Amino acid sequence: MSENGTTSTIRRSSSSRARTRRRKPKKNQIPIGILVLIVITFIGVLLGLETNNTLLFWMTGILFGFILQKARFCFTASMRDPYLTGSTSLTRAVLIAFAITTIGFTAIKYGYFRNGLPVPGMGYVVPISLATVIGAFLFGIGMVIAGGCASGTLMRVGEGFSMQLLSLAFFIVGSFWGAHDFGWWKEHIISKGKAIFLPDIFGWLGAVVIQLLIILLLYIAAVKYEKAKADN
Repeated sequence: MSENGTTSTIRRSSSSRARTRRRKPKKNQIPIGILVLIVITFIGVLLGLETNNTLLFWMTGILFGFILQKARFCFTASMRDPYLTGSTSLTRAVLIAFAITTIGFTAIKYGYFRNGLPVPGMGYVVPISLATVIGAFLFGIGMVIAGGCASGTLMRVGEGFSMQLLSLAFFIVGSFWGAHDFGWWKEHIISKGKAIFLPDIFGWLGAVVIQLLIILLLYIAAVKYEKAKADN
């Protein structure tokens, strides 16, 4: 080996050892985890003394947060990753979730409809207009700048990401502002569109089949997109 090569190897080795020495040892997080578990249990016991469903809401929220954190599930990443990294794994996971919820919620709603009861959620079938497209576009930009959707922001705040605290603060401000002005937007903008409920047009079975076909086509497109990116 030449003298220059030997010198370069020694320098890289010394630099690597220096980085190793500077690396801080990982903190033992087991005591923190035990403390958090105790706090969660204590709050659960207090909520369990109430006669309402607050304990159920508390447990559901904790479980959802745990699943989201372990799965790294984020709606923003499902739309962003295909452009940044070419990966569509989260995109396909979201599509599978949409397919499952389509079948589940349709079964629940159809059960109410068949028994002559008011279909739950009908109040959320809002008109579609140009405002929907503009709002979705602005919301998408906001999610990318913030680095996460609502669930992703809450998850990262729990993980200790300080920058997400800023996103959460403005998320809260925007939510209050939107709720305050929603009446005006509904009267002058939203109500000008047209409400579309697919079962009214295609029937309950037809609506499910059409929606699942659209999801399937998007899933196939996501697989092909990732393959094309990998080949390039």
